[in-house]
Amino acid sequence: MAIEIQVPQLGESISEATVARWMKAPGDAVEADEPLVELETDKVTVEVPAPRSGVLEEILAGEGEEVEVGAVLGRMAAGAVAAKTAPAPKAKEQAPAPSDASAPSNASAPLSPAVRKLLADNALAPEAVAGTGKDGRITKADVLGHLEAAAAAPPAPAPVPAAPAPPRPPRPDHPREERVRMSRLRRRVAERLKDAQNTAAMLTTFNEADMSGVVALRRRYREAFENRHGVRLGFMSFFVKACIGALKEIPAVNAEIDGGDIIYKNHYDIGVAVGTAQGLVVPVLKDADAMSFAEVEHSIADLGARARDGKLSMEDLTGGTFTISNGGVYGSLMSAPILNPPQSGILGMHKIEDRPVAVDGKVEIRPMMYLALSYDHRIIDGSESVTFLVRVKEAIENPERLLLDV
Repeated sequence: MAIEIQVPQLGESISEATVARWMKAPGDAVEADEPLVELETDKVTVEVPAPRSGVLEEILAGEGEEVEVGAVLGRMAAGAVAAKTAPAPKAKEQAPAPSDASAPSNASAPLSPAVRKLLADNALAPEAVAGTGKDGRITKADVLGHLEAAAAAPPAPAPVPAAPAPPRPPRPDHPREERVRMSRLRRRVAERLKDAQNTAAMLTTFNEADMSGVVALRRRYREAFENRHGVRLGFMSFFVKACIGALKEIPAVNAEIDGGDIIYKNHYDIGVAVGTAQGLVVPVLKDADAMSFAEVEHSIADLGARARDGKLSMEDLTGGTFTISNGGVYGSLMSAPILNPPQSGILGMHKIEDRPVAVDGKVEIRPMMYLALSYDHRIIDGSESVTFLVRVKEAIENPERLLLDV
């Protein structure tokens, strides 16, 4: 008896996926729960395991094909069964389009000679005139009324046919170029980023933070922190805590627009942008306000590792209220991050660089970082965006405030 291998449920709002690769070929023996095929959605990569031990008989959905939830990917048989050649899929027969039913008309009703002449003189079909006579007959008054109404109506302007856009010629392949199909994740990221630009009234405000206090604190307690908690003390936990404090003071930055309403969120689920080989993903620290520094660092390390390995779940990627993006790890000195819809704010961190700054009337070399807040101006006022970024700056420059929650 053949066992069907089906596309599993992929998570909320995801109904289709792309077959990324098959890990087995027809004729291969497989164990129960052994990964058979890898599916790629616009958010995560999902492995489909073998439902039972047996032999993969045929593959019905090849690599690169798009499949819906519940679709049959292939078939296998229990036990040692010889592989079969997959039959060519049959084209779906298209049902013939139903013929248009004739609309009921008064064309069969008898017409008087005067009415027939009036219709003929004005090139009117009986079906065009509504009859008010007995049994729906058309009277002379009906025809005259129809003609008067037609004369009173302004003539419809002739539609100007739009010039068809010239077809774009196919781009010729170059012998020193390689054409690779965009992954579903990459396509989805591109769509979301473009949608953010087209939908939101996006602006960016900038500031800079003196990182001396955080750098000194990390240097002083780095080893003890790692020995006690088993995780490295990074910069991200400081910024997560600083942003949560600023979000509580400026709730519009933690809100979103839903139609004609604004939804203010009294929970703080912070997305942390992670670059992977497959594209950008934003796993979420749920209830980050209740986490300690060590819990934030553990969660970021775990989510980052699973993101790079393609092991994130849908739960890891949904529900964020605000996002932090650290372009500084790639050497970015300054940039304007793009919103992560439907969120209304995103903080961009950048490279720490020693720069001369004025301190108490003297020039000193300090480790400085440019900060950027991109925000949706439809919901966040300019004064709110500036105040938010100032609060983040103040917390980072005085890290003891984060520890004391003041």
